Formats: sequence, structure tokens, C-alpha cells
Amino acid sequence: MRKLGFAALAMAGVIAMGGAAEAATCGNSAKGFDGFLKQFRKEAAAAGISARGLSLLDGVQYQPAIIKKDRSQSVFSLNFLDFQARMVSDYRIKEGRAILQRNKKLFDRIQQQYGVPGAVLVAFWAFETDFGKVLGDFETIPSLATLAWDCRRPDRFREQLLGALRLYDNGDLEREDMRGAWAGEIGLTQFLPKEYFENAVDFDGDGHRNLRKSVPDAMASSAALLVKHGWQANQPFIEEVTVPKDLPWDQADIAIQHPRSQWVKWGVKGAHGKLKADGFPASLLLPMGKDGPAFLAYENFTKAYLLWNESLVYSTTAAYLATRLMGADKIDPGRAPVNPLSYQQIKEMQQILVSKGFDVGDVDGKLGRATRQAVKQEQIRMGWPADSYPTVEFLAALKRS
Repeated sequence: MRKLGFAALAMAGVIAMGGAAEAATCGNSAKGFDGFLKQFRKEAAAAGISARGLSLLDGVQYQPAIIKKDRSQSVFSLNFLDFQARMVSDYRIKEGRAILQRNKKLFDRIQQQYGVPGAVLVAFWAFETDFGKVLGDFETIPSLATLAWDCRRPDRFREQLLGALRLYDNGDLEREDMRGAWAGEIGLTQFLPKEYFENAVDFDGDGHRNLRKSVPDAMASSAALLVKHGWQANQPFIEEVTVPKDLPWDQADIAIQHPRSQWVKWGVKGAHGKLKADGFPASLLLPMGKDGPAFLAYENFTKAYLLWNESLVYSTTAAYLATRLMGADKIDPGRAPVNPLSYQQIKEMQQILVSKGFDVGDVDGKLGRATRQAVKQEQIRMGWPADSYPTVEFLAALKRS
């Protein structure tokens, strides 16, 4: 296997892709795609990719089906209770616990080295590929090349395409292994190629970093990536709590921390035991607002989890599954029924917020951080409890305002 200097190549990639972003155009069809690939080939060669790596670009064609998937409605538009009901099945809890038991020595060794509990890693494994049963069968290079040419997020996917060439160039993956999810993710826990190249580790000691076929490599690499994102050993990530009817709701924000003693003072209680009233910092996470489920979220969640996947509903549910694998009880659905918005209603709300001058990012039917912040500001203006969660009732009031 040819050894490459990771730091040097990473810097070269930033420089090269910065130049490509300025020099190359983008497109929403196959027109111009061949010219883009020709230009990208030059940039990749300048970044140090050998003829072996560049050969992956031979014969690559534009994939309209990938663009269709990129524009399609996302499962992440589901509300938390519906999403967790779909993702946290009895099968996944039973199988996840069995995997942890069968591989106890492996996960103990990973936790000793990286400080990440096995349940956290197995929960991601369950969500990403159903414990390796669904790795995806899309060809990585055509998928990434198509997304790199597309105008929606070209810079992001150009660096991922370069990362994929480096993985092959470095001997980490063979040509037949360059397959995975439609957006280019590879392996048991679905690493994007750049993150794979920069963070994967050879934990089974065979001289290769194979996240498709090696459970030790995939689990340890996932732990290493979480540590890079800010994971702290021997610290909590989320803790289910109950909240009172009255609270300074504008403080329920993953960007705001208070000592646990302050949350206790405000009436927050542990859902499965007494909540410590100490100085440990925590955010109050209300994935469905003041009447739904509630968690205290710690920095391992607000940093590591949300950098693994910025979708709040995904990350909250993945963390919740990890707690179930550790023996926690089922989630409390909350104090009262919540009327969540549908995908189309979220888009409608986003369009209204944009018309009011808010920057919500893409009008995509997802309750991302920018959308929730805009909701919070409108709730404050309307005199509503500012829990950042839009309901059917909120949308009706927003239309009238």
C-alpha cells in the first residue's frame, strides 16, 4: 500500500479545490459534465493523485437519478416521535445488545483508547446500515462526480470526490469496494470519502483501513471521528428529563447552556431517577417543543453528535437508541399531544419566514437550526412560549400575523 502524507495532501486538496471552485462552473444537467470532469482531473493530478487514482474517472457519466434523490423529500422531515418509532425497533435494540455482548472485548478496547462507549457506536451502525445489511450499491465515483457538478453543493462534493480518489490511490479500497449510499457514503457506518481518508484507522492490524468489511476498523474509526468532533471520555451525552408547565422556554436551546442546578431550580427533573443539582453544564433539548419529550443535552451531543449528522431529529434519535442499548426505558411522549407540521407545511412556513426577512437556509421541509431560530424569534414577537418548535397552531397564527 502506497503511503501518503495525510496533512500535506489535505492542504493540497483545500488549495486545489479552492481553485476549482473559482475556475469551474456547475450545471443542472449532463451538459458540460464532461468538461467539468476534464478540469477536475487536472486539479486532482495537481493535488497529487496518481494515474491509478485518476483512472477511476474514466468513463464516468452524469447520473440524473442521483440528482432526483438529492431533491427528494427526506425522512428527516418526520417529527421526533414518528422518526424514533421507525428507527428504534425492538429488533435493533435486541440485535444491538447482542452485538455488544458478542464483541465485548473489542468495544472495551475501543472505549479504553477513544473514550466512546460501544452503545454509541452500535447505535450509529444500526441507523446507517442496519448493522451492515444495507451498505448501498451506488457507484461512489459517478454519484460524487454528479453531485460535484450540480450547482446545489458543488464545493462540498468536489472535496469528497477528491477524497474518494485518494482512498483508491492509497490502497485503502479496491475498485469493487467503491460503492455505497447515493451521496457517496461508504462502509458500515457510512463515512464520506474525505472523512474516511483523514480519520479512518486500521484497528484489526491487517495493514488496510477497510470500513466496508472490517467491524474493528469501522467501529474504531467511528470513535476516532467522534473524538475529532469533540467527544469527551467519561462524560454524558443525553439524559431524559421531565419539564414543568412553566419554564423560561427561550432558554430551551441547544446553543444555550446552564448548570444542572439551574435546570433543577426551574423544575426540570430526571425521567428515570433524581437529576443531579450540580454545576455540570447542559442544554435543554425539546425535539417537539414544550409539550413533547425532553432531554438534557451535554457537549458530547451538541458537539460530537451534531457534527456526525446535523439533523436534530437524526442525532436525537441515535442518542436515544444508544441509551436504550445501555438499558434505559422507552421514551416518555410528553405532557400533551403535539400537532407537528407535515413536510409541505414546514416548507410553507419556511417560505413565510423568508418573506419576513429570516434566513432559514434551503426551503427544504426540514426543521434545521436556522429554521428553529426563526421560529423562536417569531414566537417571542407573538408572545408565545419560545420553545423553537412550530406546530399546526403556530403556522395558523403565523399566517394571520
